[in-house]
Amino acid sequence: MVITNNNTSNERSAVRKGEQTRLAILDVALEVAARDGLEGVTIGILADRLGMSKSGVFSHFGSREELLIATLKEYEHRFLNDVLKPAVKEARGLARLKTILGNWFTRLGHENEQGCLYISGGVEYDDRPGAVRDELVGMIARWEKELERAIRQAMETGELRDDVPIDLVIFELYGLALGFHHSARLMGRNNGSSLIRQIFERILKQYQRVT
Repeated sequence: MVITNNNTSNERSAVRKGEQTRLAILDVALEVAARDGLEGVTIGILADRLGMSKSGVFSHFGSREELLIATLKEYEHRFLNDVLKPAVKEARGLARLKTILGNWFTRLGHENEQGCLYISGGVEYDDRPGAVRDELVGMIARWEKELERAIRQAMETGELRDDVPIDLVIFELYGLALGFHHSARLMGRNNGSSLIRQIFERILKQYQRVT
């Protein structure tokens, strides 16, 4: 005879439901943040959108600050899944680096009408100290580390020269992302995706080892 502990089963069910509700809240928070910025994300707006009470939303996060940090963490998780995870299929080196950059700028293109939290969040919090800014800075620093790792791997395979100025290359690539955002969001131009790929290919080409 198998004895089922109903209390344990109910607890697990409640945990799963709680996780699902929390993820649903973050889904909406990301939508609002993409449209209105992180400052547009409030407990009240999320409660209205989800048909929940404010206390129901609040119970999943200790404060609005924790809500914003959780929103950033979820954005980072999805960003890395879209950009880095598919690139692992490529061989270490230039092919993987180009795939990472292609995925990054493809995602930027998809976010054209809404916005990238790495960029829009940076504008909102560049001079606002606090935990939300610290989380955003950490996210961007981790992304830069991933770019650095991919560049170094291409150097180790001999496809890029040993004297590649990694900080400069990352600065140039980030400048491309910012320029694309400005061109698409502010100026309403739709040729950014084509231009940006030509430019990052040109950046990498100047550091490729001549064989």
